[in-house]
Amino acid sequence: MSYPHLFSPLVLPHWRLKNRVIMGSMHTNLEEAENGFFKLAQFYKERVEGGVGLIVTGGIAPNAAGALAPKQALMASRVDAQNHKVVTQAVHQAGGLICMQILHAGRYGYHPKIVAPSAIQAPISPFLPEALTCEAIEQQIADYVKAAELAQSAGYDGVEVMGSEGYLINQFLVARTNQRTDEWGGSFSNRCRFAIEIVRRIRKRVGAQFILIYRLSMLDLVEDGSSLEEVIELAKQIEAAGATLLNTGIGWHEARVPTIAAMVPRATFTQVTKQVKQAVSIPVITSNRINMPDTAEQVLAEGNADLISMARPFLADSDWIKKAKHHQTHLINTCIACNQACLDQVFAGQLASCLVNPRAAHETEINFYPSKTPKKLAVVGGGAAGMAFAVYAAERGHKITLFEAQAELGGQLNLAKKIPGKAEFYEMLRYFKNKLQVLRVQLKLNYKAQAQDLTEFDEVIIATGVIPRQIDLPGGEYPKVVSYTELLSGQVEPAQSIAIIGAGGIGFDVAEYVCRYQNAQVAPSGTDEVKSGAEIEEFTAQWGIDLTHQQRAGLKPAKVEKMAKTLYLLQRKTDKPGAGLAKTTGWIHKAELKQQGVKMLSGVEYQAVSDQGLHIVQEKQESILAVEQVIVCAGQESLTELVDQIQNKPVHIIGGAFKAAQLDAKTAIKQAALLARRI
Repeated sequence: MSYPHLFSPLVLPHWRLKNRVIMGSMHTNLEEAENGFFKLAQFYKERVEGGVGLIVTGGIAPNAAGALAPKQALMASRVDAQNHKVVTQAVHQAGGLICMQILHAGRYGYHPKIVAPSAIQAPISPFLPEALTCEAIEQQIADYVKAAELAQSAGYDGVEVMGSEGYLINQFLVARTNQRTDEWGGSFSNRCRFAIEIVRRIRKRVGAQFILIYRLSMLDLVEDGSSLEEVIELAKQIEAAGATLLNTGIGWHEARVPTIAAMVPRATFTQVTKQVKQAVSIPVITSNRINMPDTAEQVLAEGNADLISMARPFLADSDWIKKAKHHQTHLINTCIACNQACLDQVFAGQLASCLVNPRAAHETEINFYPSKTPKKLAVVGGGAAGMAFAVYAAERGHKITLFEAQAELGGQLNLAKKIPGKAEFYEMLRYFKNKLQVLRVQLKLNYKAQAQDLTEFDEVIIATGVIPRQIDLPGGEYPKVVSYTELLSGQVEPAQSIAIIGAGGIGFDVAEYVCRYQNAQVAPSGTDEVKSGAEIEEFTAQWGIDLTHQQRAGLKPAKVEKMAKTLYLLQRKTDKPGAGLAKTTGWIHKAELKQQGVKMLSGVEYQAVSDQGLHIVQEKQESILAVEQVIVCAGQESLTELVDQIQNKPVHIIGGAFKAAQLDAKTAIKQAALLARRI
């Protein structure tokens, strides 16, 4: 498929963008790592070589008070500017443009010296900010201007001023966080002075040819946030102050509304961008949950924006644009919006990467160079680990035969894709299957490999995965006791009253599947296109989102259609169910189950299953949960029975077969990559 809108150039004053996609801002923590700028240069260079015309860096603070965390990278001195030159030079040599994002965290900073318009603590930070004096506000503006000037001296083609997501500038804009009574607070014209002065003074300092992007919070999704009229008025004033482009920001970080997670339908928020686009003359960028060319093309064709900003999709595939342009969309390694290896790791102080592409942000370390001694390799198991290893090893020139006992590839991914909100796993499966075909990996499906099948190979990779752990209870043999695999594979249907044993990630997934069982039976509306209006309508109703922005901050009363089932989610641990879920998405899963009225119990001892239901003890009190079905999600066990039967050749075990505890595709794929790199 061709994408005429996506690949039409955009002419800006003094610049020409070769396509309508920019790589949006995302911090990787390379900015603070040892030798990190060199690694960051290679990271960005590969994206430019893959077709990206304009990159926006991760957020760089203009001063120490504005840092998100201690030791965060700053742009506050000539030394800082010098450090960045290796990045800008690499991008320019590859033929791209790059802008540095200036981000002041304000009250979102995770250190004791944070500042804000008013001394109001953020719900996501343990620190109380110091209220800025008028003199200190002027100094903050001067620091923004200095950061832009230093960025220019470092070779950047422009800057993006981060004015959204609840950071400092956003905090000035709304009464929620700005309770000042001086010239920087009170009326809206006073509250937006800070943003306008920053843009106006930067433009005056850097001249007309420097790109100046302003990231505008178009939908705050927090109480007492901006109204549509205020958003549009600010957009007009930012344009008049000298901005080159307006970028879209959706939701404050403290908002209890999903904005970028996998359960958000693709391109949900682009109609919000369109409202602003209609009010200004400069080009407007849209963002959030756009990960495939068909989606991006449709958004542009419908006139919702002039440019598409994507960050995580370029972690997943640095050649995204090149593949789309050369009719290879089927080979795009798609961002599945899981956040597991990118945002979750960044917030934990680790380097960002990508579940589907462990090379991301590790380009100087993980490479699949051609092997000097190609080998004949057998891969037993076609789940995430087996498919990934086969792809990476085949790229190095090894001859691969992949054995899979089931009729189709995918393993546990074939169960994961059926969970409501995880349909992007269809894309992951599509990518791997197509890559295996292109690389001419020999597939033996519906074939349970035996030791004698493996004698002709130089080495064997065991990626046989896991089986559900059985639970040893009196009555465990009752038909009402089923495993999660039996449920998700369609062998059994959920009953009207259910107890789920195990409240880890799989337990939560199964609970969501049960809650939305009827919807889960409907195939995705198409994994290469914008989600249907009905899906977006259901999502926005569930989370109380007003995309028309008739309600202040885009919030409206949530409307949830509860399931007509009784559901218990149980765990042995005494901490709260869901405590071990991912930082950026776990709260969403817990909120969804709460919306559905799921009863979550911890500190549970399981006694027996009978005709009456599940017998338990909690807080020394015995009770019977009168359920018709017990679904066991009590972990997995590795399948390694073949290992001891293989003689006289190297055997490597990866994925769930290596370690079943806390099984996840991120670990399995990275393990496969590291093995393929060295074998």
